[in-house]
Amino acid sequence: MKIFCIIPAYNEAKTIVKIINDVKPLVDEVVVVDDGSTDNTYRLAKTQGITILQHIINKGQGAALQTGNEYAINNGAEIIVHFDADEQFLAKEIKDMVAPIISGEADIVFGSRFLEKKSNMPWFKRNIIMPMAKITNKIAFNISLTDPQNGFRAMTAGAAKKIIIEHNGMAHCSEIIFKAFKNNLRVKEVPATIIYHNFGQKFSGGIKIIKDLFIAKLIN
Repeated sequence: MKIFCIIPAYNEAKTIVKIINDVKPLVDEVVVVDDGSTDNTYRLAKTQGITILQHIINKGQGAALQTGNEYAINNGAEIIVHFDADEQFLAKEIKDMVAPIISGEADIVFGSRFLEKKSNMPWFKRNIIMPMAKITNKIAFNISLTDPQNGFRAMTAGAAKKIIIEHNGMAHCSEIIFKAFKNNLRVKEVPATIIYHNFGQKFSGGIKIIKDLFIAKLIN
């Protein structure tokens, strides 16, 4: 199955070349969506022999992912992987993410930091923010997943056609989950390793996640 990897990038000049080179051998096409970067992200990605799309202004990660999804759908993708540009994800785990789709078990697969593999998640995020987000997901959407805010995911092209990302900001994570269940897609979670380079999680950041969850509920 033809696999496209969508990488939204905003001012990721320090990591974008490494991420592209890590991902490229594992998929059929890499698509970087430069979301209005003001550094050299676009120029560096352009030299790597991959597809590079560009937003002239910064629209937000949700908008960048939707741009990438539309390109992939229009260019023959059968599986679409969402992968961050900041070195939080491990490229070698892409095979685990797409396996349930290839075997016909799932239409969309979400990575989870709370299954078999352990991530070096900051204490405040693990013990306060994530439980709050899970409870909010259950109350607002009647959805129970072990990880309510993970950006590492894979879906079929058919699923991507049903999940139009309308929220440009970080609420797209919850929006994607909600629309997956709303459209009766077959959902699966797989263990994913997340590497944290910045442990400065503020309480206000947790409140923003909860607010975004409710925004996602309102727009759906």
